[in-house]
Amino acid sequence: MASTAVEFDQSGLNTWSDDEKFEVTRERIAEYAAATNDPIAAHLKGDVAPPVFAIVPVFEAMMMPVIDVAPIDIFGRVVHGEQDFHFHRPIRPGDKLVARAKAIGFEGKDNGSTITILIETRAEDGELVNEQYLTAFFRNVNAGPQVGENAPAHRFDAALAEQSPLATVAAHVDADQTYRYSPASGDPVPLHLDDQVAKDAGLPGIIAHGLCTMAMSSWGVLSQVADSDVSKLRRYAVRFSKMVFPNDDLETQIWKVGSENGITTYAFRTVRGDDVVLGDGLAEIAD
Repeated sequence: MASTAVEFDQSGLNTWSDDEKFEVTRERIAEYAAATNDPIAAHLKGDVAPPVFAIVPVFEAMMMPVIDVAPIDIFGRVVHGEQDFHFHRPIRPGDKLVARAKAIGFEGKDNGSTITILIETRAEDGELVNEQYLTAFFRNVNAGPQVGENAPAHRFDAALAEQSPLATVAAHVDADQTYRYSPASGDPVPLHLDDQVAKDAGLPGIIAHGLCTMAMSSWGVLSQVADSDVSKLRRYAVRFSKMVFPNDDLETQIWKVGSENGITTYAFRTVRGDDVVLGDGLAEIAD
């Protein structure tokens, strides 16, 4: 299908959204960990949040800047393209967080266009807790040449796949996974909950939340190369490559890339058989 030329509004770039406030509870952390089949005890007890829990406090703020850039009539074509977390410290129960977001750039591509959103989460005293780059992808839309900034790169070196991975971790997407993940994350999108809505959208049935799959990969990586200690994680990024469905069996494959300045970098991908469902995975772990 040929891309449709669409004009994005660059005046909507670099304008912060209103602040969104969120108070973290032990119960909400534990609910999120259970909803992602996380085996790490500190997460299940609610002592410290799993890394992808960072999306929960920003959920209301993260897509608002897209409305300032993209025409509302093409929102039916948008999917979550990439997610890139940069961690300054873990989220803990009792944290009172303040999140805001802004669009920082857009770019037309052969098969669609991207809008890059920068999200920041701070404690109520102003301490920076994490930054996130969300890349929204509009299928079959051409917004023209790049304006503004893209998210930082995190490409997977194809040569790594010719080597045996350092570690692999299996995960299973339960039949009820989406119904547990939706309330735990605050994501009510019906494509994950209503089979008929999903089929009306041209899908074979409900699909798993991409961020749930990302969360499953994260506990796999933490358990294998970070002693299950989320405080060691500095960056965690993926590209959402293919849809995942309830009852899928997944495997996260991890390769060591190198170490520098006290940080060890790992590349990873999550596969379903021969299909890569999470690509361009990058994890940076403090030694």
